Amino acid sequence: MKHGKKYVEAAKAIDRGTLYDPEQAISLAKKVAVAKFDETIEVHLRTGCDGRHADQQIRGAVVLPNGTGKSVRVLVFAKNAKADEATAAGADYVGAEELIPRIQNEGWMDFDVVVATPDMMGVVGRLGKILGPRGLMPNPKSGTVTMDVTKAIADIKAGKVEYRLDKSNIIHVPIGKASFSEEALKENFETLIGAILKARPAALKGQFLRSVVMSPSMGPGIKINPAKLA
Repeated sequence: MKHGKKYVEAAKAIDRGTLYDPEQAISLAKKVAVAKFDETIEVHLRTGCDGRHADQQIRGAVVLPNGTGKSVRVLVFAKNAKADEATAAGADYVGAEELIPRIQNEGWMDFDVVVATPDMMGVVGRLGKILGPRGLMPNPKSGTVTMDVTKAIADIKAGKVEYRLDKSNIIHVPIGKASFSEEALKENFETLIGAILKARPAALKGQFLRSVVMSPSMGPGIKINPAKLA
């Protein structure tokens, strides 16, 4: 893959053979975020898990203390009193069966997170082929299938991020924006790592975090020493 001049120049600030401390990595990630927009700082964790085994799956969510820097659009599937509650709690869109054709036939996807009350999952299930591949399917483990829609919406708006293994057994999570202070990014990073370490599957033998890389969304990766995270 060919990189532009800015990327190549920014990459010179990073020693590819070095495993950095988290504080050093955060400082470098801010320094090499040279795009014209406020880049997202991302963390990529390669695990020793084998996601093909159900007892080695990882999926959950954590509220970052300083948010993600992104305004999140929340769609809630609910009816009657729960629909009113979701609207009052600040959901961007609230509905039920009438939203199915809009998403299926019209390709409407103006939302970032989907929440559903348990009684609506039969309806939402019809959208599995659309929402599933995009990671938008509500799930009890991530707190997006719940009767407490007020709390779910508040957590999401406050900076809740989901983490899960992809097909390569890697977890990709944003921890904020390049414009955040180093202290804010550090707090978010430590909160995320704490949650993921707690989520280590009991069935896993050997090393859990094989490699940890931090990077701005358009910039080079910075390797973090996993031994410093235990």
